[in-house]
Amino acid sequence: MNNDRPQNIGILAMDIYFPETYVAQTELESFDGVSAGKYTIGLGQTNMAFCGDREDIVSMSMNSVQSLMKKYNIPYSMIGRLEVGTETIIDKSKSIKTHLMTLFQEHGNTSIEGVDTYNACYGGTNALFNSVQWIESSYWDGRFAMVVTGDIAVYAKGPARPTGGAGVVAMLIGPNAPLVMEPGIRGVHMENVYDFYKPDGKSEYPYVDGKLSIDCYLRALDRCYANYKAAFERLNQDQNFSMDLVDYCVMHSPYGRLVQKSFGRLFYNDYILSGGNSDESSHKYKDHFQEFNQIGLGKESYGNAKLDQVGLKVTDEHYKNKVIPSMTLSKELGNCYAGSVYGGILSLLSNVNSLVGKRVLVFSYGSGLAATFFSFKGVSTNNPMFPSTENIGKQSNINQRLTNRIKISPPEFTTLLSYREENCSKLSYTPMDSTLNIAIGNYYLERVDDKLIRHYKIKDDTIKSSLYE
Repeated sequence: MNNDRPQNIGILAMDIYFPETYVAQTELESFDGVSAGKYTIGLGQTNMAFCGDREDIVSMSMNSVQSLMKKYNIPYSMIGRLEVGTETIIDKSKSIKTHLMTLFQEHGNTSIEGVDTYNACYGGTNALFNSVQWIESSYWDGRFAMVVTGDIAVYAKGPARPTGGAGVVAMLIGPNAPLVMEPGIRGVHMENVYDFYKPDGKSEYPYVDGKLSIDCYLRALDRCYANYKAAFERLNQDQNFSMDLVDYCVMHSPYGRLVQKSFGRLFYNDYILSGGNSDESSHKYKDHFQEFNQIGLGKESYGNAKLDQVGLKVTDEHYKNKVIPSMTLSKELGNCYAGSVYGGILSLLSNVNSLVGKRVLVFSYGSGLAATFFSFKGVSTNNPMFPSTENIGKQSNINQRLTNRIKISPPEFTTLLSYREENCSKLSYTPMDSTLNIAIGNYYLERVDDKLIRHYKIKDDTIKSSLYE
């Protein structure tokens, strides 16, 4: 056996599939009769991607994989592990990964490890960790791993509906990568809580306790950050970790305003964790944060409007430089659940010319709950197939693709979501939505038969007629 272990394991390539249709948040504000700015300023969102009943998590995942493979000219035989991270469950037994095998078995490759992993918005992160650890292990056979992660996030009519979204990210994982996962440094926090959950198999809508979910997000943020800091300092005993060592920060984004406030809270964490609330402290933000010494990182600090405002003020320039480049897809697509934080990474790669020598700190959160801080470093690579992070952004071309989408009015958006609501568990069902907004070459749901078997087609009869027939 070759004892040489693979080096610089990380993201070689990325792409995202999102629906061609979107609704503007300004128009939703007017349609819903809420104050101007409630969704655009209060939530920090611009547009929201959505799809009717012609698309589901399988078709979107197939489109994402197909696009990545084609853009990078990757042989299907070179994938040895494929894991899907999602919470959009269409079958309680059959994994979405098995559907994706349609793409690979056509090329003679059925030797692919992995199935689905899920826990709300955290499934993609678990799939990524599993893939990296597979490549690090004695079971690695020299091929690439692929992670497919994303969701269709829909809510019932009401205040949560503007926080929906849709998109699926595909990532190719392997050694000699331009974006390398920093080994041995993670901060993890998990607990049992009911902040967001989906026990009703006949509905796509979740049960949500909004205030509890935000509290859980912030508590997980604090504890993961402290654990990440401890892990970093164990490996780098000559350095104290703080946000000063972070070049870019990518965070799970239920909506943009929560990310901005949470980013400010990380600097408050630095102040508290460094002993900044002691009388002897000379911490640079002591004058800003010392009035909150008594509450520290306790429950009283969650949703504390004054603390939030101080954090926003202190970190305004940092936020513009370190976070805004990662927010493009979040603001334009909405919440892709398990794909959210990876859409953030892809946004960063699309908006920054070079990440060589830069640290990217990532916070992944999934309700229920599971959360982790981890990080990547951009490196210079001699890999001709996957030369740079800039190349990933160029290949994905997200900014042009977002511009080319089709805007749908709020009344039509509401009608299309009602189709999904009424028919998501029907037998012998043919989708009602048109295929006009499905791009040529992409998969869509053709029908569901009387055994609840789902049949898909590609929108181009010269390529293929239908699957599973």
